[in-house]
Amino acid sequence: MQLFYNPNITKIDTAFVFDKDESRHIVKVLRKQIGDKLVITNGKGYLFYTEVTVSDIKRCEVKVLSHEFKERRPFRLHIAIAPTKMNDRYEWFLEKATEIGIEEITPIFCDHSERKVIKPERMEKILQSAMKQSLHCYLPKLNPSVSFDDFITSNFKGHRFIAHCEESHKIALKTALKKKSDCLILIGPEGDFSVKEIETAKEHQFIPVTLGNTRLRTETAGIVACHTVALINE
Repeated sequence: MQLFYNPNITKIDTAFVFDKDESRHIVKVLRKQIGDKLVITNGKGYLFYTEVTVSDIKRCEVKVLSHEFKERRPFRLHIAIAPTKMNDRYEWFLEKATEIGIEEITPIFCDHSERKVIKPERMEKILQSAMKQSLHCYLPKLNPSVSFDDFITSNFKGHRFIAHCEESHKIALKTALKKKSDCLILIGPEGDFSVKEIETAKEHQFIPVTLGNTRLRTETAGIVACHTVALINE
């Protein structure tokens, strides 16, 4: 099955028209014709089963045959992760985290962060592409980038963890996690969180955790955290 994404389609629609760029892709690149079936998600849990009625590179129109709603997972995973020095590594994290399953992502700027600027528009496109490729019907929420100090004081209902490399008492994330429980996991930059940031996180009820016996790159740590949560909740 090939999945298409458009946030504007709703459960009350009986027909839908794609914009010019999407129409061109569907008709010219994918060579979809009248009568061909398309499956569309709005990224909010709905799948729409449609049939092409107008096959034009400037206006591809479909009629909605049926739709179904997929329930969310019984827990939410939110990862706040520092942007990496190399953009492609962060983009790799976004792609793979979406494929594995994640509900929310926040880029955080830390004391040791080497990158202070990101491109949210490109990040959104990567999330959308990964959602379609993995046949998910929920688009992860990408929050605006924020400083560590501002983020740490935000409200969050659920378990809070900070993964860091300092030689201090930590427990394994797989041991700390609870099934079907919301959780927020902090992942630091290449230079790790500063000692001050770790202490601040602990003051705000974040539990220090380890992701294994080896030192991981930022993006790898994010993926290990996603996969650990997925395994615990199988």
